[in-house]
Amino acid sequence: MIARILTTTCALALTAGAAAADYSLTILHTNDFHARFEPISKYDSGCSSEDNAAGECFGGTARLTTALEEARARSNNSILVDGGDQFQGTLFYTYYKGAMAAEFMNQLGYDAMTVGNHEFDDGPEVLRGFVDSVDFPVLMSNADYSGEALLADAIQKSVIIERGGEELGLIGLTPQNTDELASPGPNVIFTDPSEAVQQEVDRLTAEGVNKIIVLSHSGYAVDQQVAANTTGVDVIVGGHSNTLLSNTNDRAEGPYPTMVGDTAIISAYAYGKFLGELNVTFDDEGVITEAAGEPLVMDGNVTENEAVVARIAELAAPLEEIRNRVVAESGDAIEGDRSVCRAMECPMGNLIADAMLARVADQGVSIAIQNGGGIRASIDAGEVTMGEVLTVLPFQNTLSTFEVTGEQVVVALENGVSQIEEGAGRFPQVAGITFTVDPAAQAGARISDVMVGGEAIDPAKVYGVVSNNYVRNGGDGYDVFESAMNAYDFGPDLADVTAEFMAEMGPYQPYTDGRITLK
Repeated sequence: MIARILTTTCALALTAGAAAADYSLTILHTNDFHARFEPISKYDSGCSSEDNAAGECFGGTARLTTALEEARARSNNSILVDGGDQFQGTLFYTYYKGAMAAEFMNQLGYDAMTVGNHEFDDGPEVLRGFVDSVDFPVLMSNADYSGEALLADAIQKSVIIERGGEELGLIGLTPQNTDELASPGPNVIFTDPSEAVQQEVDRLTAEGVNKIIVLSHSGYAVDQQVAANTTGVDVIVGGHSNTLLSNTNDRAEGPYPTMVGDTAIISAYAYGKFLGELNVTFDDEGVITEAAGEPLVMDGNVTENEAVVARIAELAAPLEEIRNRVVAESGDAIEGDRSVCRAMECPMGNLIADAMLARVADQGVSIAIQNGGGIRASIDAGEVTMGEVLTVLPFQNTLSTFEVTGEQVVVALENGVSQIEEGAGRFPQVAGITFTVDPAAQAGARISDVMVGGEAIDPAKVYGVVSNNYVRNGGDGYDVFESAMNAYDFGPDLADVTAEFMAEMGPYQPYTDGRITLK
């Protein structure tokens, strides 16, 4: 059974008094699932069957199935909605595209979802295939897609559903810069979220609907702006920024729900690690009088549905073909042994950091940092399979871009070499930057001669950096990156980026060039 994290005594009373026609609704929600059908580790990466059996894993569709059954049993009226980005993130998406997500979302009984930017990663055609396969509406209000034949008759701006004798209006939102984040093609024009939402609210209100929920894949900050800039929105179900809102978790970015005026904003992190559960009461005018809830953690205490476990195992079988696919060629063995990559510049570290930087260099990023502990193997000379790349980079980490000052970069490097004598995984493999390490010096004072682009690093200057989502979120002691500016943690899979870089280079020739000097 799932332990209830929040009791009803934490309910937030928003107005005094209760109307005679009060209506209660439970909003169950997910966001940014990113094809994590199998359980994940506490670092959002793959989790072994042994660790899962030991209760050390989180999420997975089999746990979500059980959690939803229990949540629905607690409520007279409930809906299940998704804040977007079901696509992209594991080999399941690489192989099945949207088909596997459609199968399980249908099975779980979703009532609606909004389009996330990653739903456009493979263009309108794959998105259309997904929309045609699901039993629920897929929504997107802030885009003109009338000129895209594949989507014009498939996606709705909003929808009215009935639950418990009441009508609910659901509106979808997608990032306004999706054309920069994905591949929607030239025929989809994205527009201002607040204006789009207000237009749909006005239309729904004119039809007599006074309970309105926005499914927003726009990020926590934009959700707050939309709540402030519109009237008539009761609840915003968030996504895109992978925000955890909670009243009990010390890593939460805000309370659950976050109130902006009369609008309740909710979000449940990402990757299926939580199931959001908001209980709301409306008066007969459609105004929320009470809102209480908490994201429920999908940890080892949630029993996995055995039939779902078996189905996922069946669907995982063909992925072996992907793992055996030749993706590149190496002219020599690429050294990635931990004894090297956690102590000094290593060829595999250079390859990965170079690949990261090359992928985002056109975004104004000049520095790449990869933790040595994320490098798990070497690669032999000759043909390189995707399985070999995944053995080197097995954690399903994604590219993260962000901005920090030169001073913060140096702090990060000091952290990276602070446990060099222990062979710790935080050792930084880099690109775009050079530095000297004195392992004999005191930890915190081991870095010198830091150069970026051939010039001495400026402590006050802001630099664009690319890393992986584990490091950016404070993994391996990189706490300094947790407060980075303009962080985006949801880029492509690092293994895919590395494989594609090797393929572009032709027969890849591993090398070191002195970017890290040991005294």
